[in-house]
Amino acid sequence: MFIRIKAKTSKKDPNLFRKSVQLVESFREKGKVKQRIVKHIGVAHSKEQLEELKVLATSIQIALENENDLGLFNPEDLTKDLLVPKREEKDPYHDEDYHVDIRTLQEESRVITGIHDIYGSLFDELGVASIFDTPSSIDASTQKKSKTPAALNKIVDTFKNIVLARIAQPSSKAQSVNILANNFGVTLDLNRVYRMMDDIDEGVIEKLNTLAYTTTRKLFNDKIDVIYFDATTLYFESFTEDEGEDAIRKNGYSKDLKFNQPQVVLALMVTKEGLPIGYEAFSGDTFDGHTLIPSLQVLKEKYNIDNVVYVADAGMFNNNNLQELESLEAENFNYIVGARIKNLSKHLKEKITDKSHYRALTPEIQVARFAMDNGRELIVSHSTKREKKDYHDRMKGIEKLRKKLEGSKSVKEHLSNQGYKKYLKIESPSNAYKSDPCDTTITIDEEKIKHDAIWDGLKGLVVNADSTLSDEEILAQYSNLWQVEESFRITKHDLKIRPIYHWKPNRVRAHLAISFTAYMLTRYLEHRVKVQFKKLSPKKIKNLLLGVQTSISVSQEKRIKYALPSSMKVETKRIYSLMGVKANTTPYIIEKF
Repeated sequence: MFIRIKAKTSKKDPNLFRKSVQLVESFREKGKVKQRIVKHIGVAHSKEQLEELKVLATSIQIALENENDLGLFNPEDLTKDLLVPKREEKDPYHDEDYHVDIRTLQEESRVITGIHDIYGSLFDELGVASIFDTPSSIDASTQKKSKTPAALNKIVDTFKNIVLARIAQPSSKAQSVNILANNFGVTLDLNRVYRMMDDIDEGVIEKLNTLAYTTTRKLFNDKIDVIYFDATTLYFESFTEDEGEDAIRKNGYSKDLKFNQPQVVLALMVTKEGLPIGYEAFSGDTFDGHTLIPSLQVLKEKYNIDNVVYVADAGMFNNNNLQELESLEAENFNYIVGARIKNLSKHLKEKITDKSHYRALTPEIQVARFAMDNGRELIVSHSTKREKKDYHDRMKGIEKLRKKLEGSKSVKEHLSNQGYKKYLKIESPSNAYKSDPCDTTITIDEEKIKHDAIWDGLKGLVVNADSTLSDEEILAQYSNLWQVEESFRITKHDLKIRPIYHWKPNRVRAHLAISFTAYMLTRYLEHRVKVQFKKLSPKKIKNLLLGVQTSISVSQEKRIKYALPSSMKVETKRIYSLMGVKANTTPYIIEKF
């Protein structure tokens, strides 16, 4: 089933904009493939209407394709009126209990309810609590006795609240406890939080990854055909490395440029929509290019994955990784990996820079395919837009370099080869061994600038020798790699996964599990809102939910505690509706005392 858009043209009105949006499916009749319309979605008379109808069509398509499956996201009727109140249960209180002189009311507290209402509901719906399920008997490997139901409920409740606190206002665990108490009306003991973290062992983390994978796979009819992979570093507020076999805090190459602080390497796998598939943590001294194969093998061993294309950036491009990937081709693994084309053989570089090898893919993009010495395929694209950007960025950097040279001719100051300083050259007089060192001059290497300009707009990708993907498919799939980059932005900035304040290896891993769970909920809700309503960023959704508050006021005269909900924006009401959560917008009684 797919979405088809049919445009109507008119000779009388060349500017006519009339496009019909339909859901269509293919079928075979007498050996011929035909198509039939499943549902007419509507007619758009503007680009804005067309986008809205496409969103609606996607929602209806998911509903039809999963009508016999109790999926995670069952799209609702998008025309449902949000302003029609839901049928309420019988109120146990009397009318006279609501008759109160508002001058006698005193506000006891004001709590944020939106985060727990929505993200808490999604936490329950996904069954996140199941990651803490333990066998009824003693685990022979750990000799740990299984938790009682009451103890297990406390662990789950604590984990849930800490995850929601990270979504709402990420901070240290101690500060999260204070935030929950002051802003959300949730009281937690900090020691209880740490005990919960100690219960997050390898088994819990494995179940968390399994939950992410199975949930995401369920959204796509049990099929994930492209996995995007990347790794990043997370630093600690510490200057001491771990020791021992389970050490994870180690110094290494820091992407945050904090080389004197230990770190951990986080490898993240997502779909092209940014939905989570899983994560792996490595010690901080692990080169991120060496994280791909272990993560891939773990995924292959755990799940029944078929015909998956792994997409990764040039940081993963090294011979060891590609050789190992090739050894897995027999198991239907394919890959698209960014290539450092300037580091290839002279023979290949001459071919790459020869424009006669390229064919036009679009008016803006040209593409060429080359066979590499090891049998792999190299796809190189040239983008006019990228060429202009490369040229602009380089000239901007060189202009700054020229100004610095005018201000200082000190050789020592410009010895570094970092950034655009690589375009500097040091010249000495021919009798330099007799001359004064002061005669040495620094100039801009114009020849090097011209040489680098040849590579403007070029991007190389390596695929396995048996890849059946077209050039168009390869470029399209690699272009979605930004999703994993955005995922790291969400984890690092929105959820503030770093700096990490813990020092015990097991608590470091627990912190990562808490952050990954928060990321799961964030991404799944974003996807759900996009499919059933419209595209809203995780930050926008969070801010909408933070605005849902309740004032708890007390009448000492009547000895009644009242809840006075805040008003809701239309977008917030829509989120409540699609989550199936009742939105309280009228005052109600909490309890009598």
